[in-house]
Amino acid sequence: MTAQPPQPPLRATIIPVTPLQQNCTLLWCTATMRGAFVDPGGDLPKLLAAAAQHKVTVEKIILTHGHIDHCGEAKPLAEQLGVGIEGPHEEDRFLTSTLSESGAQYGITGVNFEPDRWLVEGDTVTVGNLVLDVYETPGHTPGHVVFHHAPSKLALVGDVLFAGSVGRTDFPRGNHPQLLDSIVTKLWPLGDDTTFIPGHGPASSFAHERRTNMFVSDAALAA
Repeated sequence: MTAQPPQPPLRATIIPVTPLQQNCTLLWCTATMRGAFVDPGGDLPKLLAAAAQHKVTVEKIILTHGHIDHCGEAKPLAEQLGVGIEGPHEEDRFLTSTLSESGAQYGITGVNFEPDRWLVEGDTVTVGNLVLDVYETPGHTPGHVVFHHAPSKLALVGDVLFAGSVGRTDFPRGNHPQLLDSIVTKLWPLGDDTTFIPGHGPASSFAHERRTNMFVSDAALAA
């Protein structure tokens, strides 16, 4: 009889939502089957169906930043599930308090909210038995945070870094030099072998981006 390989402590599935195809991530603790939605921007029936399919009990919503495609429907989802919202950093309050207005501009549902807990660097977020570390990564927005699960070598980086690109900084209170600094000083130290899920597009690794990303590869930054 062949022994079954051990279950990884964390599993995650990506569910693209809204017309902007934002990556909402359902992540869960395999020991408890309790999970969280990361950046549930919209399409709530699709999100609820994913949780049901994977038999995950969602216990909270966590947010990287306040842009509408990441959190436009966080509040109605939290109310429907009876769970709290954690994140982003309070510097994004100007975004989370105006989602209904930005929703009208983009044709996306936006519901203003205050999270149950603003996050700062050094905080941790628990999901089942998992413990995620929080890092402040301003630049795309001033209150952007990322989540890192060190044992799984997995980071959820929102719109800071993408496969082959970096986050936009032409939105209100965006700052390109600050964004590059966040990537170099907060993401790279997490380790080249870290896989990351971005807010849009495919997953990648920090090692791959340091070799190939035209904005933040080691060669590009040294130029």
